[in-house]
Amino acid sequence: MRRTSYQKGSLKLADRKKRKVWEFRWREVQIDGSIRRKNIVIGTLGEFPNESTAQAAVDALRLAINKQTPQQLIKNISLETLVNHYREHELPDIFKHTKPTADLAEEDRKSYATQVTYNGYLQKWILPRWGSYRLLDIKAPEVEQWLKSLCFPKTSLPLARGSKAKVRNVMSALFSHAIRWEWAEKNPITSVRQSSKRQKAPDVLTAPEIMAILKELAEPLRTMIELDAFTGLRRGELIGLRWEDTDFDSLVLHVRRSVVAMVEGAPKTEASQKEVPLDAQLAQSLWLWKQVAPYSAPGDWVFGSPHMKGTQPYWPGTLWRYYGRPAVLRAKIKKRVSYHTFRHTFGTLLNANGENPKVVQELLRHASLKVTTDVYMQAMSPQKREAQSKLVKMVMEK
Repeated sequence: MRRTSYQKGSLKLADRKKRKVWEFRWREVQIDGSIRRKNIVIGTLGEFPNESTAQAAVDALRLAINKQTPQQLIKNISLETLVNHYREHELPDIFKHTKPTADLAEEDRKSYATQVTYNGYLQKWILPRWGSYRLLDIKAPEVEQWLKSLCFPKTSLPLARGSKAKVRNVMSALFSHAIRWEWAEKNPITSVRQSSKRQKAPDVLTAPEIMAILKELAEPLRTMIELDAFTGLRRGELIGLRWEDTDFDSLVLHVRRSVVAMVEGAPKTEASQKEVPLDAQLAQSLWLWKQVAPYSAPGDWVFGSPHMKGTQPYWPGTLWRYYGRPAVLRAKIKKRVSYHTFRHTFGTLLNANGENPKVVQELLRHASLKVTTDVYMQAMSPQKREAQSKLVKMVMEK
């Protein structure tokens, strides 16, 4: 058999049925030693407006073509090339600009929200620093020092430890992908040390503070925050609710989808798709909102936007920026409050009430009890004082 060489191929702009397309051509050695010329359309000129963007898409294909090439011939693969291949296989909705199916099983692909998060870390932090490096040249000590130096460009404030740990984990996932495809023999990121311990505990609201905020809110944000505070729904799950997901007879909510950047996808995890109990008083608030909501048919969004004639829900960030933050200020609360604050508070207050950790896990719909206990069950100051007093009395009064 003829010796196989690394196929770089060629990229050309060709005319196809009144439109220009990018065409990639390469040679393939057959089993009998003969050479077969092959080509494939990468995309239109509209999808890839210049050669550099088309080349980025070709990089992933070029690796697939050379999958059987001896290891020494692909030693010059750059991290940027690996990222493009990783996006194609692990972040398909980002790579192909497709909309994920809401009921797609978790094991088939990452949720759209996770894909967006991973792509953000790749684009903002990893590619600018490491994109031009060969995989063989990326070493653990250098990556570790780089992580320590990460800060926001505009403010020069250092990145939180948790964010640095996520950057590290995405880099590790890249090398695991390379190993799986036999483009690397080891993962140097496994030796990179990076703590994910919080430097500051997140703000938690008290019961009176929650009520003070609710009193300052108007619809639809009031009902949205009520659901957030008393069910622990995630932001994407809140705006992803349709009226057909509400069962007022059985008093449950069915979490069937999550909406991130107005793209409908599956909830974060399999555990996230469990039914959520709906307290009778909370159900009444939701029912009253339904009576005045502009869109209340079974298939309508619970929080459908009139600006989009109900075809999509409100943008949650816009609602909070223009109505939520001013309400917090009017309530004279100085804590940093966001949608996630109410979810975090939900878990913490359940813990303060002495609820079973397993029950709290089920209500928060966490896949792991460790996440519930380590992150969401933050002890309140009075609770910590009471625990200390119990111990003092137990020892000193005997």
